[in-house]
Amino acid sequence: MKLLLVYGTTEGQTHKVARFVAGHLAHRGHQTRIVSAIEATAAANPREFDAVVIAASVHTGRYQSAIIHFVRKHLAAINARPNAFLSISLSAASNDENDARGLDRCVADFTQRTGWIPQHTHHVAGAFRYRSYGLLKRWAMRYIARRKGVSTDTSRDHELTDWPELARFADLLAGEAERAPRNRPG
Repeated sequence: MKLLLVYGTTEGQTHKVARFVAGHLAHRGHQTRIVSAIEATAAANPREFDAVVIAASVHTGRYQSAIIHFVRKHLAAINARPNAFLSISLSAASNDENDARGLDRCVADFTQRTGWIPQHTHHVAGAFRYRSYGLLKRWAMRYIARRKGVSTDTSRDHELTDWPELARFADLLAGEAERAPRNRPG
């Protein structure tokens, strides 16, 4: 199976998630091409792949505009093959119902803006990257972490991603793509 994984990242965790999914699928014998939505060109045409994964991180309630542009441009091709959306956020690590509703609103806004309703949506917990934040952002993120019961030790980063769960999701998508017919239109 050939899979296209297009990602949008702000602080780097979504790129790390994309690399993990690609590596996991490579161990299963699949080819995965990882492309930043900012750098996506005709070389990243979904028509040339058996499945498509879009990965984007939520910041202030929105996903990266480059992801929105890519999905709009390639909507027919994405819809014509097995596809999934990985939504990366700190809220995905929360058990709070308000956080879950907020994520649902973010995805609903994304689908409304792009016209794409993913076959699968998987929420992936992000990371607190304290070491890369400026003073003001570090303070704000520490406040959020304290409210959520997450470590506020700003001397190091705190990754909340559940890697085994992400591997299970990648396996699910790969299995579905393996069973899907080839030569899709779009």
